[in-house]
Amino acid sequence: MGFALWHQKPLLLCAGTHEYRPMGTGIIGDQGLFQARDFSPQRKAPRRGLDGFVGYFASLNEVNAFLRRKQHSGKNRRNSHRILALL
Repeated sequence: MGFALWHQKPLLLCAGTHEYRPMGTGIIGDQGLFQARDFSPQRKAPRRGLDGFVGYFASLNEVNAFLRRKQHSGKNRRNSHRILALL
């Protein structure tokens, strides 16, 4: 299994294989998490060298864990700016 992730605002693209079968590419909004049904073998993945390439992941769970951490850290950062602005 292996997944490659791209962030091209406002979308996330993920291309992967599952047990040596190509899953194709999944596309979701940049605030979401991937599910197996998001992938289509008819969609082709972007080239690895394009802007927005985030990296490789061993499983879809790892992709989603990365996205959760990224979303969580962004929310905390935004909230801290709001608090400072109110003070």
